[in-house]
Amino acid sequence: MAKELAVRPKGENISGLRSQCLAFPEILAQSVANIAPTATPTVNLALVYASAGNGTWFTYVIATIGLAFVGININQFARRSASPGSLYAYIARGLGATVGVLSGWSLVLAYLFTAMAVLCGFANYTNVLISPLGIQFSAMFLYAICTGVAWYCAYKDIQLSTILMLAIEGFSVGLILLLAVIILFRQDFAVDMSQLSLQNVKPEGLQLGLVLAVFSYVGFESATALGDEAKKPLKFIPRAVILSTILSGLFFIFLSYAEVLGFQGASTPLNQSAAPLNELANTAGVGFFGLFITVAAIVSFFGCALASINAGARILYSMARHGIFHTSIGKAHNTNGTPHIAVTMASLFVFLVPASMSLFGLKILDVYGYLGTIATYGFLLTYILISIAAPVYLYREGILRAQDVVTSIIAVLFMLVPVVGSVYPVPAAPFNVFPYLFLMYLAVGGGWFLMLRLHSPEIVENMEQELEDIHTKFNEMKKV
Repeated sequence: MAKELAVRPKGENISGLRSQCLAFPEILAQSVANIAPTATPTVNLALVYASAGNGTWFTYVIATIGLAFVGININQFARRSASPGSLYAYIARGLGATVGVLSGWSLVLAYLFTAMAVLCGFANYTNVLISPLGIQFSAMFLYAICTGVAWYCAYKDIQLSTILMLAIEGFSVGLILLLAVIILFRQDFAVDMSQLSLQNVKPEGLQLGLVLAVFSYVGFESATALGDEAKKPLKFIPRAVILSTILSGLFFIFLSYAEVLGFQGASTPLNQSAAPLNELANTAGVGFFGLFITVAAIVSFFGCALASINAGARILYSMARHGIFHTSIGKAHNTNGTPHIAVTMASLFVFLVPASMSLFGLKILDVYGYLGTIATYGFLLTYILISIAAPVYLYREGILRAQDVVTSIIAVLFMLVPVVGSVYPVPAAPFNVFPYLFLMYLAVGGGWFLMLRLHSPEIVENMEQELEDIHTKFNEMKKV
């Protein structure tokens, strides 16, 4: 029987990151915190409801199934190798260096824009918390606080980061589930046929809602970025990818149903509420829950920002080690074993973009929706590419099965639904221009890589050789 990678001695990690420091709960915490389950019932769900209406719960059913298939494709790689490069390294392994680099650019945008979006959630709920005191902080000040603390945790210690994220999300989800049960109890656990029959739900509404529903899950794969730091990466990471998706999906479906039901007949519609769960707590006669949930939302948004910076920095770090960015970004801290320069650059970028947008007077939740939508395009492209890369990789390894091809096709088709829904029917401004801005960003990234290839052809050869060495190392270790 092959042994897992726990036999790998400490210090073997040539990347410079801390080796074998994360157990399964901490690996799972990375994916769960990047999903930020609390963000969906507090902010995302209202945005999905604006498009999908009574079909909000069904939108999350579709998203859960689709992303579970994507997770299966990710795990074709995660069960066989691991590195800080996450899906970027996997796609490069399956589809070649050029496509891999495009996915890397896509992932960097996706993780960092996710961090920016949740900064807005953090700022919104902090002001909700202190508003009874007659105090309101500027958005820029709150962005700085959240980013600064997240930077310190990510810079200092990955184990500190993951333990903190695990505690945050466990506390938050427990509170929200309890409130949902109270809401259903107040409704005598009545069956809401308007939701179950998808009353007044239009297909185009489901399509557009699915874009933001997918954003509720993005980052479920971010545990793959901890490949060099996990104790048993080939065992723990695949489990975290699937388990975080399924558990979060069940939570979202349940909360969608309960929250839409709770807002029936309310004076303020769900999609216009700045703090939906607080209003439901007041309606249910447990207003004190609002305080706890607000605090839970604040720390959960912080946890997601931290997880996104952790994951995004490791993509930057890996790409720098492959020569795509300056070599200094690919250095690890001698004492902390963290990609400190990549973390610092990612944190600065995460702060500057929403802070700049706030100078133009944009509403916090509008900025959340804008940045979250753009982040989703980065994840959608990466999920489609990993689902295509999986069967290609398995074919080259000589282990491709018919069911692997079917899984790939289903995942790609599921992900194409929100892609099509984001451009047709044409959404209202400014959402109608976001897909094209994303394509322009990819064109810049692709052009940069082509220039690098022309100037330094050895970059591709070195990248592919390193990925092959990693794959060979794990194959040999599994035989020990």
